[in-house]
Parts: sequence; structure tokens; C-alpha cells
Amino acid sequence: MGVLYLVATPIGNLEDITLRALRILKEVDLIAAEDTRHTKKLLNHYGITTPLISYRSHNQGSRGPELIRRLQTGQNLALVTDAGTPGISDPGADLVNRAWEAGIKVETVPGPAAGVAALSLSGFKGDIIFIGFLPRGEGRRLKFFGELALEPRVLIIYESPRRLARTLTELAGVMPHRQVLVVRELTKRFEQTWRGPLPEVAAQLRGLEIKGECALVLSCPSARPAPEVDLKGALLSLAREQGLRGRRLTETAAAALKLPRRQVYQAYLALKEQGQIG
Repeated sequence: MGVLYLVATPIGNLEDITLRALRILKEVDLIAAEDTRHTKKLLNHYGITTPLISYRSHNQGSRGPELIRRLQTGQNLALVTDAGTPGISDPGADLVNRAWEAGIKVETVPGPAAGVAALSLSGFKGDIIFIGFLPRGEGRRLKFFGELALEPRVLIIYESPRRLARTLTELAGVMPHRQVLVVRELTKRFEQTWRGPLPEVAAQLRGLEIKGECALVLSCPSARPAPEVDLKGALLSLAREQGLRGRRLTETAAAALKLPRRQVYQAYLALKEQGQIG
């Protein structure tokens, strides 16, 4: 039988690849790539002529068994994703699982991973949990953010530039006592970073046009309790970003913040009396 190699490739800068990865990509019989056009640029840069085959979410059901059959005939195969380490935010895990079940040898060729790179850049200490991409539906997001607010570990999150401002605002509403690092275009020419208290970074990036995929790292929460101003800020953020009002607003905020509805309702009434909320 052949060997399935999981080869980490650059997340931006083409120089961020190991010597072993280059050797494996040259020596294998076939490279399975999430986007063959994207991977072709890397191979051309290093003069690698190994044949490419597409393996992505839209064809993994049919292509996976085909790749397993190739491995069973003795071919060696390298699996790569568009950026970073296979099997994290791509369909690679399915192929790896098929390989294990078929008794095929699997080897990892470690290298770049956006979440780990962003974590090292943040300077945040503590136990870590990798979240990856967030739910998109409003109900699922609010419920999930309420659960994240109780999470004591450092959080690593991936987000698209289109949803970045909304996500930061919602996170600031439920976990205002965390620091955050936001990095876009990691390792690329136009890399940018923002670091500071989550509410401040959320306000700083609100309204800005952000391009390129983003990684977020949130520090462990501070131990002190959230003051009333944070509750009011959460209510204002939910009202502004989600268009919530009245009972639905207070119930959503209470569920997300894990606070008594009466306490949240009193803060809502205070904001209403001040004319800050409808």
C-alpha cells in the first residue's frame, strides 16, 4: 500500500514551507488539492511537476474512494489544502478517516497553521481552545456566543472580512473583559493587526472596509465582574446590530450573558428613559 501524506503549505508567504514538504511534494505520485489552480502557483514557484487532482467539499464523496483505491494500489499521495494544514477547515479529515479505516499508513508533514501563527502573535497566555468558523444563523450565533462567554480558555476563531465587524460587536457584548488580537492577510504583503480590549477593537473596526481572511485570538477573561455599563453596552450592541427591541432584546441579552432577566430588563428601562434605545 501507498502512504497518505498530510502536507502543510504556506498560508500566504510562499517561503513558509519546510524542506521536507517540498521533497514529499516532488516524490509522491499524486497531489490531492482543495483548489488545483491555487496549488499550481505554489508548485510552479518551486518547479514541482507532480500531477494534481481535485479533492474538495463538492466532490469528496466520489473522489475520496477513488483516492483510497489509488493508495491501495501502492501510489503515494500528498493531501494539501489551499492554505495551512489539511484537515482543519477543509474536507481533509474525511479522507484521513477513510485511510485509517482502510489500513493505509498516514503521515503528517507539519508546517503553517493560521490559528497557531495568530496565537503566537497575540502574546495571550493560558489553555487554548480552537473554535474555527462561527455559526451563521442569528439564533445559533447568539446561543453559541452565550456559551463562549462562559469559556475560561483562550479562543481562536476564523472569520470572513464581511462578518468581522458584526462578530466583534456581538462578542464584545457578551465578553467585554477579554483582550483580542485581530489579524488579516496573515504572512502576506498587506498583513494588518489590531490588539486591545475587545470593545475598543470592535469600535475601531466598525465601519471599516476589511479585505482578506481574518483570524481572531481572544484572551482568557479577567476575573472581575462586569459592571452595569457592560450590560448596557451589550443591549445597545444587540439592538443596533440585530435590530432587536423590547422583550425579545432583553430575553436574548439575558440568555447570552447568563444574567437574570429582571436585571437585564432594568438596564433596558434605564436606557429607554435616557432615550438611547427604542
